[in-house]
Amino acid sequence: MRLLLVRIRVLEGCEEGFIAATLANQAGSLKEPGVRRFELLQDEADKRRFVLVEGYRDEVAQAAHKETAHYAAWRRAVEPMMAEPRVRELYSVLGSSPGLQE
Repeated sequence: MRLLLVRIRVLEGCEEGFIAATLANQAGSLKEPGVRRFELLQDEADKRRFVLVEGYRDEVAQAAHKETAHYAAWRRAVEPMMAEPRVRELYSVLGSSPGLQE
């Protein structure tokens, strides 16, 4: 499994809109056959900071995700909310909790 972490900081006042748009993207993403997990995390100390945790079966599934309508809608919705560019980190999963493995 490939794990993508996306670190995001939104503009003040955009937190709720970002959460709503991301939860809609999450709902669509979890219906994709190659998506294994999709989590939205919010920093408890700075409510403007978020992390997306996305798990994909493989590189093909990750690329397919970027072609979906729900991902395109998310990008259009959240782009004006960004306080700074997103930071993406890609990892290979070597071990995980039961239920999160392929």
